[in-house]
Amino acid sequence: MIELKGATKMYELGGEKIYALDHVDLKVDKGDFIAIVGPSGSGKSTLANIIGGLDVPDEGEVLVDDVNIAKVNDATISNYRNKKIGFIFQSFNLQPTYTALENVMIPLIFSGISLSQRKKRAFECLKAVGLEDRVSHMPNQLSGGQRQRVCIARALANNPEVIIADEPTGNLDSKKGIEIVELLKELNQKSGITLVVITHDPGVARQAKRVVEIKDGRIR
Repeated sequence: MIELKGATKMYELGGEKIYALDHVDLKVDKGDFIAIVGPSGSGKSTLANIIGGLDVPDEGEVLVDDVNIAKVNDATISNYRNKKIGFIFQSFNLQPTYTALENVMIPLIFSGISLSQRKKRAFECLKAVGLEDRVSHMPNQLSGGQRQRVCIARALANNPEVIIADEPTGNLDSKKGIEIVELLKELNQKSGITLVVITHDPGVARQAKRVVEIKDGRIR
C-alpha cells in the first residue's frame, strides 16, 4: 500500500548535516496497525509526516500504489492527503469557535458534496465515535477524551484508507487513553482502516500488530 525506499530527510545545523531520517525502508500494508516508537528527536514524527504526505524526503522514494508521491505536483499530494489520509494530533487542533459538527466538516469542504451532505457525513462520524449527543458543543465544553474523539471523527470524514495518529493519548489520563486506543483498534479491525500510531507509551505500542522502533533516524 505504502512503501518507503531509502527515505532520507536532512537539516543543516551550524554547517553540520543532521539526519532526521537516514535511508529508511518501510512497508505499510493495507489493514496494518503499526506503532512507531523511539526517544524524543528520533525521527518518529518526520517518518509519519512523510508517510502522510505532509513532508517529502530529500532522497529516496515514497511509493503509494506504485506512484512515487515524493515527485508529484502539489495538487496530487494535496489530493493524497485529503482522500487517503486522516490525521489525529496530540494537541487536537480543533477550531475553538466551531462546534464539534463544524470541526468534523472541515475536511469535507473540498469534497464537492453539498452542505447538507457534509452535515450528514459529519454527524455519522461523530456517532461512530459515540458523540452524537455532543454535535453542537464547542471544544471548551468537551473533555479531553471527547475532544480526541472529535479529532478521530474528523479524521474519518473523507473515508481515509490510512489514519496517522501522533501521540493520540499524550494529553489524556490513562483511562481516557485506553478508551481512545480501543476505539482506534475497533476501527482497524472492523473497518480495515490502516493505522500508523506514533507513541512513547509502551501500553499503546503493545496493542499494535507491529512495532517499528526508530533511533537517530534509522529503523532498528
